[in-house]
Amino acid sequence: MAQPAGTTGTDLPLSSDEAVNYVLRSAHEHDVKFIRLWFTDILGTLKGFAITVDDLEEVLVNGASFDGASIEGLARADEADMVAVPDPTTWQILPWRPKANAVARMFCDVRTPDGRAAAACSREVLRRNMRHAADMGFTFYVAPEIEYFYLNGPDSPETFDRGGYFDQTAADGAGPDLRRDTVLALEEMSIPVKHSHHEVARGQHEIVLRHTGALTMADSVITFRVVAKEIAAQRGVYASFMPKPFNDRHGSGMHTHMSLFRGDANAFHDPADEMKLSQTGKQFIAGLIRHAAEITAITNPWVNSYKRLVPGFEAPVLASWTSRSWGDLIRVPAYRTGREAGVRVEYRSPDASCNPYLAFSVMLAAGLEGIEQGYPLPERIEGNLEAMSEEELAKRGVSRLPSTLDEAVRVAEKSALLKRALGPAVLESYLNNKRIEWRDYSRAVTDYEIARYLPQL
Repeated sequence: MAQPAGTTGTDLPLSSDEAVNYVLRSAHEHDVKFIRLWFTDILGTLKGFAITVDDLEEVLVNGASFDGASIEGLARADEADMVAVPDPTTWQILPWRPKANAVARMFCDVRTPDGRAAAACSREVLRRNMRHAADMGFTFYVAPEIEYFYLNGPDSPETFDRGGYFDQTAADGAGPDLRRDTVLALEEMSIPVKHSHHEVARGQHEIVLRHTGALTMADSVITFRVVAKEIAAQRGVYASFMPKPFNDRHGSGMHTHMSLFRGDANAFHDPADEMKLSQTGKQFIAGLIRHAAEITAITNPWVNSYKRLVPGFEAPVLASWTSRSWGDLIRVPAYRTGREAGVRVEYRSPDASCNPYLAFSVMLAAGLEGIEQGYPLPERIEGNLEAMSEEELAKRGVSRLPSTLDEAVRVAEKSALLKRALGPAVLESYLNNKRIEWRDYSRAVTDYEIARYLPQL
């Protein structure tokens, strides 16, 4: 995983004057009429509003006020006034919109009227954790593998293709064209793609983004979800990032590759180690393993997320690491000669429905905790974990991930790491939202219950 050229790794913007002038010039050259100001709520749901080009310069300088009371987890009713401050380095024209009177977007930091970062501004949460890494001498890079389904519609989860893993045949239906158009749109928005392919389940696809700094990548994941849905909708297809739409098929994850750099050197690389993995890399993995249960409520945020984390579908259920198996929580990809920059850690539990700013924050925080505290790396597991007894797992020091959202929330409530990484206010607001979700789910009568119990009770 080579360090990206031309980036600082801390995602710091260009100088204000330079960036603002570039945006104004681009808006004029591309006949931009509308600008969408994007931000997310605490759950990672994209929010925003549009301004016209006539107000662009003023908003670039002073931000744009909006009512924050309606944004989940962003403000209390008595703190409704918020300011969206555009990050001019995120300026991109939306390629699926008409070229005449074009539409552009910028991501925004959410601030209070007196200029302070809003407590639940997800971008600021990630930026704060990246500053912690920078204080330790590290730059944090990520590269997600984003899985999702193409369905006939949102109300009836039926897939329109019957393709399988890496299929390149007619069984893949319109999948290759949809993936191609999505990749082209992403790259037109300066989001580089490594590769794309059909995944294991019918109707399931994957696009892998090339590594960048974490803040840029979190913006890219949000953009990816929009682009995939927009391109699919143009063909009458629905793109879904629901983690587990089908009982009998693999779920959709977002395996996240991570690395730390010191300047131009990969801090995870050690040429003398058997796996070419440095002590820093091993401690980073140890931190992820020790805090895996705590951060699962963030990386796997929905009731449905835990229907994916079950045995038999290549999704992790245990906090273990390996260099070979595809069912463990953490994998260290095999070293390729001459590719020192490619030594990395793959964390396999997250799904793409998460808030990527918060997910990258807690994964980074867990890894850094391992480095700071000098956590020892547990034994590498190469056998079949599913065949091991609870006693054998305990002997190897392998613990289980939470199996429900309720369990994940209860673990997260006790986590000092999450309080530091997210801040107490953000954590409590997030967990309270998840408690409400679990309550509503627990009260709901499902189709399973009707089919199982109504005929006999």
